[in-house]
Amino acid sequence: MKKVICWWSGGITSAVACKKAIETYGKENCRVIMLDTMNEHEDTYRFLNDCENWYGIKIELLVSGDYKNIEETWYKHQSLNTANGSICSYMLKRRVREKWEKENEFSYQVFGFEFEKKEFNRALSMKLNHGHTNPIFPLLMLGLDKKDCIKIVQEEGIEIPAAYKMGFNNNNCLGSKFGGCTQGGIGYWQKIMNDMPELFEKRAKVEHDLTNLRGYPVTMMKDQSNAAKLKVKEMGDKRANLIFLKPHPDFPEHKSLMDMKGRPPEPLTDCNGFCGVDDLNKKSSTTKEINFDE
Repeated sequence: MKKVICWWSGGITSAVACKKAIETYGKENCRVIMLDTMNEHEDTYRFLNDCENWYGIKIELLVSGDYKNIEETWYKHQSLNTANGSICSYMLKRRVREKWEKENEFSYQVFGFEFEKKEFNRALSMKLNHGHTNPIFPLLMLGLDKKDCIKIVQEEGIEIPAAYKMGFNNNNCLGSKFGGCTQGGIGYWQKIMNDMPELFEKRAKVEHDLTNLRGYPVTMMKDQSNAAKLKVKEMGDKRANLIFLKPHPDFPEHKSLMDMKGRPPEPLTDCNGFCGVDDLNKKSSTTKEINFDE
């Protein structure tokens, strides 16, 4: 058997999926790999060490050689989100994974899709769109959701990642210097604004910088209210409903996060280098907020 590749994203579900794959196929047949943006919360690497001890396998790190951090991808491409996902995930994870696939042999790839209706659709979509990966979904096969995974990890005496304790539903790019997920949505960034104000200010500056470079609004989110949709239609401008994290002085007609009603952060898809593999699912309101036509 060629190696079974277990993708470890730093989240609870991928951690348990990797463990179940190792138990099934044997650690001599498995490689556990993380696509590392180098912008993760520092506690993610503590969790990584704990999982290595749990698995009895070293977790390999794949890092882009083209970019130093997520912020560099934003400024180089003068973009945050595209129609198919975030530019940082594409450059730091998807392209790195695709290069790795061309240079390595494998029998299967393991993903931590949890036991949930939308994840079944996502798994089917991956099989249809990325069949070359020969994907395996241990959590779907075993009927394990995120709560089950948290229980399994805690019963092993392993502390869950800090992001979950902070009230986030995923552990995506929360590094204090360059972190903050562009695919987070309104509730996510409201929480960042309230709980991590320094990080919020950094990301708001990025939006303003990119807007100044492009000469038109570059933001992470859109207003999906009926009034905003009507505004887009009347103005014939697909950017008319873009929302800034903080008001931009040159575009006062655009709302900012402060103008939006409070809401809890929505669960995010683990940032695993497979953007756009949920095309069989009905698009959620958060997805509509964050994906843009370029």
